[in-house]
Amino acid sequence: MSLQKTDAIVIRLVDFSETSCVVTLFSRDYGKIASLAKGARRPKGPFDSALDLLTVCRIVFLHKSSDALDILTEAKMVSRFRSAATSLPHLYAAYYIAELLDALTEEGDPHEELFEAALSAITALDELADVGATVVRFELATLRILGHLPSVDFCTGCGVEVAGNGRVAFGQLSGGILCGQCREGQSHVLGVSQEVLHAIRETSSSDQVTPPLDDQVRGELRGVMNQYIAHLMGRRPRMQRFLNAAGQVG
Repeated sequence: MSLQKTDAIVIRLVDFSETSCVVTLFSRDYGKIASLAKGARRPKGPFDSALDLLTVCRIVFLHKSSDALDILTEAKMVSRFRSAATSLPHLYAAYYIAELLDALTEEGDPHEELFEAALSAITALDELADVGATVVRFELATLRILGHLPSVDFCTGCGVEVAGNGRVAFGQLSGGILCGQCREGQSHVLGVSQEVLHAIRETSSSDQVTPPLDDQVRGELRGVMNQYIAHLMGRRPRMQRFLNAAGQVG
């Protein structure tokens, strides 16, 4: 066992006892951490408000080499999500980011770039940036970093370049587009436009702000992302319906 220090985002909280809770954090240096925060539920606990959901904090934890929970010994707040009181869609989007981090990552698998992408997205949402654009940029960054980015230029079945001006088959199970031959017999296939493929290509590969999409392309892209991420997670993200109800990512 050893003490470790890092910056982290609080992505999940579960009550453990009357005085303690299990805190899941996504950290800069250690990836996802599941830790026991003893005394965190006391009115005057040792962590103050540093363990609120979406809070960015500097933590010290005792790493357990077994399957046991790590022990969180210290957490000092760096910043908190303040827009919850002014915009529910922005809060829902930030919760959605936390849900994706929890569902798509494994404990002890560090991805500093993903931490920075999450921090940037949550900060942008806290500053009331466009919800739809911020969410899809984070989704595509996450897929790229974790190796799940859909192929939008080459067939995922045979590797041939898929060219054309019309709609193209997109296989959720294969993770990208399919040529006409490989499309045959496949299930869970969507037809996607060239505009959506271009949006995925540009948004996932550029660090610059991309031009806004028109409503039709944005809606189609949202549908593709909803289904593809649900396939990767094995379920529909819980926060997705709240964002849909708010008219942000439906």
